[in-house]
Amino acid sequence: MSEPRIVATGLLFPEGPIAEADGSVLLVEIARGTLSRVAPDGEVTVVAECGGGPNGAAYGPDGKIYICNNGGCFEFNDVMGLMVPGEVPSAWSGGSIQRVDPATGEVETVYTESSSGPLRAPNDLVFDEFGGFWFTDHGLRFERASDRTGLHYATIDGSSCVERVHPLDAPNGIGLSPDGSRLYAAETHTGRVWAWNVTSPGEVDTSDLLGSGGGELLHGAPGRQLFDSLAVDGEGWICVATIGNGGITAISPDGETVEHLPLPDLLVTNICFVDDEPRAFATLSGTGQLVEIDWPRPGLKLHFP
Repeated sequence: MSEPRIVATGLLFPEGPIAEADGSVLLVEIARGTLSRVAPDGEVTVVAECGGGPNGAAYGPDGKIYICNNGGCFEFNDVMGLMVPGEVPSAWSGGSIQRVDPATGEVETVYTESSSGPLRAPNDLVFDEFGGFWFTDHGLRFERASDRTGLHYATIDGSSCVERVHPLDAPNGIGLSPDGSRLYAAETHTGRVWAWNVTSPGEVDTSDLLGSGGGELLHGAPGRQLFDSLAVDGEGWICVATIGNGGITAISPDGETVEHLPLPDLLVTNICFVDDEPRAFATLSGTGQLVEIDWPRPGLKLHFP
């Protein structure tokens, strides 16, 4: 596989990449509080001022961008030249789901609460074919305490946001199998990926009594590896951005085979595919880079736009 190609540098903890038809990439800069666009030549422009900590991003069926905003739940520190998230700032007051008009930059707040109560730190999201979306609430970690959070399913009209899976330990990346029958989520600090069978739109089977949130354990990473956001490729492999062992960890749908693509950053945080092509973009957040990579399988074209 060829070396990663640097598309942009100087980004302030990039995440949530979305490949656009014109070759540009939309992404969030968490430490900057923006939704930004990276042109093919690497020029970066701000699309919207989201405030807080915009994290995951995805197109909805209405052509708007939906943002998981963690509310600015991290202070960012320079650690040996890397930008590293740290403590929860005293000013943090909660997270939200936002809607951004990419043409005007207008930002609306869609949800600040779910059926379980106030949102803590929404992290990543994925739309299903019906136009609803699943998202993770990563929660917060303090010196001697940590949230137990879960997975939520919401509609874009602001009328319904329901926690469907609980409890999980810092759920981060989330994705759906190509046929929509399986839901996957990664826990950051345990380095585990869990799977649930989707029983109907917005509903999953949580009957596994030994699994976190009633899920099936698909993969547990050995050693000191943390899992961040994820995407599913066209053959159903779950491709998880990996921290520590910086790169992308790809897990076969049955969990039996695991591949790792190393990338030059300890804090690789997300990946997105270029429709059904064998190409992807990855965010290298510690060094503030967006890179393009070749992928051994076709990507998975998302339902929207």
